[in-house]
Amino acid sequence: MAGAFASDKEMTEYFMAQFQEFTFDQGADTSIELHLVDKNGAAKNLLGHTVAAKIKKNYADSAGEATAFTVAITNAASGIATLSLTNSQTAALKTGRHVYDVELSFQDSASNTIIERILEGRIQVTPQVT
Repeated sequence: MAGAFASDKEMTEYFMAQFQEFTFDQGADTSIELHLVDKNGAAKNLLGHTVAAKIKKNYADSAGEATAFTVAITNAASGIATLSLTNSQTAALKTGRHVYDVELSFQDSASNTIIERILEGRIQVTPQVT
């Protein structure tokens, strides 16, 4: 998985979020490992950055209806972050199509919080039998 965005803290260039579709099994633990890159294709250093991600049934659902992924920056220097949902969280999701996005945030040199959507798309949740 790759996200493209400016490599410097001032963010002089902005890029559109990447689009990716996934399929999750209802009632199963699941995770997505992201390998983020800068505009030159080099690993994005995530030191000082925060990653947040949510899934919900549709865009019109309220924020309270969203399920937040647990996010771990597993290797900041290499631009690797892992998004995960527990089996309890996926069991609580209705089957069918959902939407999600992933945002990267940091503070620039003027202490402004910069938030950029780096990944978005759809997740198909397949029904649990057991």
